[in-house]
Amino acid sequence: MTLRTVFVVAALTLREAARRRVLRSLAVLTAVLLGLSAWGFTRIDATFGGLTSGESRLAAAMVLNLVMFGLSLIAALGTAFLAGPTLAGETESGMALAVLARPVRRSAVLVGKWLGLVAFGSGFVAAAGSAQLFIVWVTVGYWPPRPLAGLALLAAQAIVLLTLGLLLSTAVSPMASGIVAVGLFGAGWVAGVIGGVGEAFDNEGVARVGAVSQMLLPTDGLWRGAMNAFQDSTLLTQFGPAFEGHPFLSAAAPTTTYLAWVGLWIALVLGLAVVVFQRRDQ
Repeated sequence: MTLRTVFVVAALTLREAARRRVLRSLAVLTAVLLGLSAWGFTRIDATFGGLTSGESRLAAAMVLNLVMFGLSLIAALGTAFLAGPTLAGETESGMALAVLARPVRRSAVLVGKWLGLVAFGSGFVAAAGSAQLFIVWVTVGYWPPRPLAGLALLAAQAIVLLTLGLLLSTAVSPMASGIVAVGLFGAGWVAGVIGGVGEAFDNEGVARVGAVSQMLLPTDGLWRGAMNAFQDSTLLTQFGPAFEGHPFLSAAAPTTTYLAWVGLWIALVLGLAVVVFQRRDQ
């Protein structure tokens, strides 16, 4: 695998992603969500008259996390349905034959496509997330305590999902790989909510559902870390157990061990995708 080949394929993948209709759909969905959030935050400001009370900060943090979840869902849809066609579509159409017949390693092609999708997904999260944070600051004067960490965790969530989509695209059709990846993303979020409810009621068995799901597919664990970065750190202390298990508030940031596991998970899934793609008959 040569670095030059990887970067060339990454640039071509990024250019191809920018031309797809998925990008236009993402832009429309993002614009609609940002517009609705701007209206919603102006209503918060009109109701509470600024962030002068704990209730107003709580409302701003919960609505911000709700909108950020919407952005993460848009990113999940976009990356999943871009990762699907990146290999499966080219294989089915015969385009891969022209590339892989040359002295180019399949691993370099796949890693290059992955790198291009990572740049696309991370760029989308950075742009859309920054726009949302600016809207919140202008409308209600709220600025989260760790915005860069929150955006980085949302970008990592998108990377996890696109890596999974890339693995699926080596085995199934583009549409199927996108549907399965987004379905698993939703299932992981639901399992995380169930686990949060279990923790709130001190039910170890139910709480374990969320913990296990966050290890098998780290998207929900990264999302909960992002929520913690976007919310006022004094909220849960101030309001106590009333909001334990809330789906749009998080009690703790991800640990270093968990982040290391996420990195290992991405490497393992990407490595498996390389192995499957190398053994697949063209």
